[in-house]
Amino acid sequence: MESTFNLNKFLKAMQKRKALIIFVTLAFVVFSAVASYTLIKPVYKATTQILINQNTAINQDFTSLDIDTNLQLIGTYNVIIKSPAILTTVIEKLQLDETVQSLTDRITVNNIESSQVVTLSVEDSSMKGAVLVANTTAQVFQEEIQRMMKVDNVSILAAAETTANPNPIRPDPIFNMVIGAIVGLAFGVGITLIWEQLNTTVRSEEDIEEMAGLQILGVVSQVDSNLKMEKPLNLTTRLEKDHYADSEQDKKVNAAKIGGSY
Repeated sequence: MESTFNLNKFLKAMQKRKALIIFVTLAFVVFSAVASYTLIKPVYKATTQILINQNTAINQDFTSLDIDTNLQLIGTYNVIIKSPAILTTVIEKLQLDETVQSLTDRITVNNIESSQVVTLSVEDSSMKGAVLVANTTAQVFQEEIQRMMKVDNVSILAAAETTANPNPIRPDPIFNMVIGAIVGLAFGVGITLIWEQLNTTVRSEEDIEEMAGLQILGVVSQVDSNLKMEKPLNLTTRLEKDHYADSEQDKKVNAAKIGGSY
């Protein structure tokens, strides 16, 4: 017998197990909130803006060719900023207890499209640490690029700053709780469906028709267990009772005939 999806049966199952679904959903939401506020460490982000311009020591006048040349250099500078040559100096200067690779994973370098501005972003467990690493990396890059490229075309446009009440970029408690609610709802519905599939108890006439494939012709009503039923009589007793009833009936008939003869 092929099994097909029965929407009405599905809705009835959801209605029947709605308490379970609500409980599981709320449990996931509470867990997401607790994890977001207590278990997951907050991550802060600080950004420093770096301007790539023409060599100010040689010429103060900019041309379109100079700008195009600087734009081509930005891709190279993005790689140099995250290179071991720069980050090793940053680690030594700040006495950080981490490797170049771990620091590289916390740094993001991007440039605004069609501009000479490079943004250097650093993630850290504290806002103060993120600001310190971002500004130090920008300063070291500015100093080292003069020695490496023999140019002086890098300047700090906007240094990272610490705010009074910084907001972490991760985790987002509201977002996590929404995700928790969605996952909890799906998990609760899944448990309900599995429960209904594994439960083979016959609960209604429809279940019998579906399982046996036979039409129900009648239903035997439930008998009250407290109701006293008479003990069935055996064959001899029934015959004696019937013979006594026939004798009494004959007596009544004869009495009626005698009374009518007077």
